Amino acid sequence: MKLLIAVVLLLSLCTRPVMAQTTQAPDPLRTDWAKLARYAAANKALPPPSANAPRVVLLGNSITDAWPNADPPFFAGKPYELIGRGISGQTSPQMLLRFRQDVLELQPKVVAILAGTNDVAENTGPYDPHATLNNIKSMVELARANKVRVVLCSVLPAAEFGWRKGLNPAPKIVALNAMIKEYARQNKLVYLDYHTPMADERMGLKAAYGEDGVHPNLAGYRVMEPLLQQAVTEALKQK
Repeated sequence: MKLLIAVVLLLSLCTRPVMAQTTQAPDPLRTDWAKLARYAAANKALPPPSANAPRVVLLGNSITDAWPNADPPFFAGKPYELIGRGISGQTSPQMLLRFRQDVLELQPKVVAILAGTNDVAENTGPYDPHATLNNIKSMVELARANKVRVVLCSVLPAAEFGWRKGLNPAPKIVALNAMIKEYARQNKLVYLDYHTPMADERMGLKAAYGEDGVHPNLAGYRVMEPLLQQAVTEALKQK
């Protein structure tokens, strides 16, 4: 009888860890960290690019994400096809992880990369400008290896992040933009400067271009649009 009780107790102890595993919170490493599912269906439904209208993918965060809804006419009637692939809140490592799916597999002629704001905001961890630039470099190298021309966009100005205050982002953004611009110069890439025309005297976003100090309103997008058009035209001319 004592032996039977001991066996039952031993089996009970052995099964407890298994039972505990079924009640644990999901492992964040097993979730869709880069949000690959966001555009999976849209990518699958997208027809092959037209020979008469080169495809241009805009890769970015919430600023890119909101753009098509903010000004739909801008995304129509161009001599090239604009495809928005922005995801709100994303940092450069997340964009790098989905670069093949959301850029390369769409067979664009040009990709415009707008990354860095949420890195500075520490959305996925402490900000390291060297790591951010390395992620951008990796995206550029992937694009070039697949004969996709690159437009590197400056980070838009911001003096404060409403969701994470006290980080003093303005000088960090200026410094990151200087690094991106120099990398673009060294590698003969088109550099698109959104920052200069949209910054106020504090190096934040001009109030007329965005109510929350980070995200452009329609007036802000209207400043960005001709700059993007010029940069895409320049990139399409590159061999």
